[in-house]
Amino acid sequence: MRILVLADIHSNWQALSAIDEQYDACLFLGDLVDYGTDPLPCVDWVRTHVTQAIRGNHDHAVAQRIPARGGPGFKGLTAATRPLHWQYLDPQQLQFLGQLPVTKHFDLGDLSFLLVHATPRDPMDEYLTDDLDAWRDRLDGVDADFVCVGHTHVPAHLDLGHIQVLNPGSVGQPRDGDPRCSYAVIDDGRVSLRRVEYDIDAAIQQMYEAGLAGPELRLAESILRSGGNHEMPASP
Repeated sequence: MRILVLADIHSNWQALSAIDEQYDACLFLGDLVDYGTDPLPCVDWVRTHVTQAIRGNHDHAVAQRIPARGGPGFKGLTAATRPLHWQYLDPQQLQFLGQLPVTKHFDLGDLSFLLVHATPRDPMDEYLTDDLDAWRDRLDGVDADFVCVGHTHVPAHLDLGHIQVLNPGSVGQPRDGDPRCSYAVIDDGRVSLRRVEYDIDAAIQQMYEAGLAGPELRLAESILRSGGNHEMPASP
């Protein structure tokens, strides 16, 4: 069985549509929205193509209409893009985001999976990268072959013997210094972390046409072009 694993699309349709993989099942690990400005085709794609999906912290906030506080960096970008989502998404699409489960445990073929956006201890908010000891602690009592997570926007594959932790990285906003779209494939139990180039110019142009402007647009461009290794844009 060939399984496509995606996380953190963040309303970047240009990145999502660049993925060209054959698969028998598709798993989505949360954060479909915010940061980008093209949520409609992303939501429709996930609703049509994904086999199992869970809710991320940004999905929860958009669905519950929680205003972003704003501030420097990513907080400011969230505050600028979230109101656009409320303009674009209809009640049924917001309901879809809000009804996504926080965790999901299931079997695919001979493999068992636990999906969680952040960690089993704190499903939507805890930020944990590739600390093996910390992951062993978080996985105490978990019964699964694969624990698939997102949230960090950094790809990782950790083999703890009885459990493998897989973070496919971010489709729409990588933060490991590589601007290419990041995802993973599990092919008969073997993990492959993959990257694909996409049209960043078109993604930025779409943001401009959607109404993103000023320092927020420059910040979004810097993040996408650098793969997250950005500097705060200068004031106009």
